[in-house]
Parts: sequence; structure tokens; C-alpha cells
Amino acid sequence: MPNNIELIIALAVPIALLTVLRINAAMVFLSLCLGYVLVQFVANDADSLISFMAPNADSISASTLKLAMLFTPVVLTSVIMLFSIHGNIRAALNILPAAGFAVLALILAVPLFTPGLRYAIQGQSLWHDVGQAQPMIVGASSFISLLFLWTQRRGFKGEEKSHR
Repeated sequence: MPNNIELIIALAVPIALLTVLRINAAMVFLSLCLGYVLVQFVANDADSLISFMAPNADSISASTLKLAMLFTPVVLTSVIMLFSIHGNIRAALNILPAAGFAVLALILAVPLFTPGLRYAIQGQSLWHDVGQAQPMIVGASSFISLLFLWTQRRGFKGEEKSHR
């Protein structure tokens, strides 16, 4: 367990930030999914474009570029969605998609790390447990995020009052 403290912190910090700052974690979760799509389909071409445009700029590694593509939509969504969760019940329920986001972010980011850091994390016992539960984590997190988004739908009561 003492070896897993870094992973526990990596999971707890995003949950705490999303909860305290009342950021809609379901939207951040979906932004992470978008970032993963960008990494899968755009990152290799972006790396080629950077190499073509600035051949002497070797300072951006492929893993850094992929991590930036993964987390740029997350950061932008988080900034836009600051304090978007209203009400204590919704804020408490926001912990569920926040936890899903934190675990999925870790699952998606670790393979993009440099080999030394990646192997250090993947050698921990908690990472092995997360790897075993990965399909369940992704499925449950997706379902919880969708439920959270569906429950935030606004009613039409406000429109009726404006027609007086």
C-alpha cells in the first residue's frame, strides 16, 4: 500500500478539484474522451506537421504532444465549466463522474508517459487492480456520466413565465 500512494494522490486530486470548484465532471469526462479520440486519430499527423514546419524543434516529444492533446480539451472544459454545478445534492452527486474521470484519465495517460515512469506506475499493485477492472471502469463511468448529464436537463417552466 505505501507504494501506491502516488496513484492514490493522482486519483484523489482531480476528484477534489472537480468537486470543490463545482465543475461539471460529466462534461470533463466527455472532454477526456474527445482528447483520446484526438490522440488516436490526429497525434501522428500533428507530430509530422511539427517536424515539417520546424525541423530543428526536437524539444517536443511525441509523448508530450499526445499528453497535451489528451488533456487540452479537459483543461478548456474545466475552465469554461467552473462553478457550473448548483445545489448541494448535485454537487455531492458530481463526485461519481469525477471519480470516473480520474480513473479514466489515469488509464489513458499512463501509456503515454515516458517508458521509465510508465513502467514504475505499471509495476504497482493498485495499477494491476485498475487494469483488471478497466472494462468495468470505462463502462460504469460512461453510464454514470450520461445519467448525470440527463438529470441536468432544464425544464420549460421558465419559458411559460416570460410570456405574460
